Amino acid sequence: MKNLGRYLIFINSLFKNRESFKTYVKLTFEECMLVGINSIVLVGLVSLFIGAVSTLQTAYNLVNPLIPDSVVGLVVRDLTILELAPTITAIIFAGKVGSSIAGNLGTMRITEQIDALEVMGINSASYLVLPKIVGTLIMYPLLVILAGVLAIFGGYLAAKFGGVVSTANYFMGLKMDFNQFTVSFALIKSVVFGFLVSSISSYMGFFTKGGALEVGQASTRAVTVSCIAILFSDFILAQLLLVR
Repeated sequence: MKNLGRYLIFINSLFKNRESFKTYVKLTFEECMLVGINSIVLVGLVSLFIGAVSTLQTAYNLVNPLIPDSVVGLVVRDLTILELAPTITAIIFAGKVGSSIAGNLGTMRITEQIDALEVMGINSASYLVLPKIVGTLIMYPLLVILAGVLAIFGGYLAAKFGGVVSTANYFMGLKMDFNQFTVSFALIKSVVFGFLVSSISSYMGFFTKGGALEVGQASTRAVTVSCIAILFSDFILAQLLLVR
């Protein structure tokens, strides 16, 4: 509860004594490059293979001859949009970007760079953290869209070259009983997950104490707590938005 209270106070401090809008635009653009562009290759590779494996495993488990092969495309589509693209990508994102944010801020803390900003009268939390959160909120939903597209494409490649289902049946399944709200649900999850990863990682790094060893521990805690928060919020969002 103490850490939760400090976290909420930390989030509130981001909006006090802010710098000029122009300053935040520049910093946010830099964070978008670091957070989003540098993660494209990793997210793309993981999504392709997840989509391909989902197709192969779904086809393998369709042992009933009464079930049409087009169900493979349906399962891959819904599984990708509802869970794989936003949630699995978030866990990967926490491991790559979250640990980087925590390590960066932790290093600035132990080298007294954050203290120097505060001595100059700058709200260090707002100056350093707010652009990271805004940049993540901009780029992570785009990464989720990319992950969803590539996962479905990976499923197509597995269907074409794996021979488990025809590409015609795969595309038929993709178009079968499509619910547009699943896309909205995935984007809502992406915004929530992006905020959790960036804010929790920033909190862990910002309040690091000690030396290099503690910076590594802060990065580890940032990834661990972010993953727990992602899974917990995933359950809450599914309960609120999907269950009727």
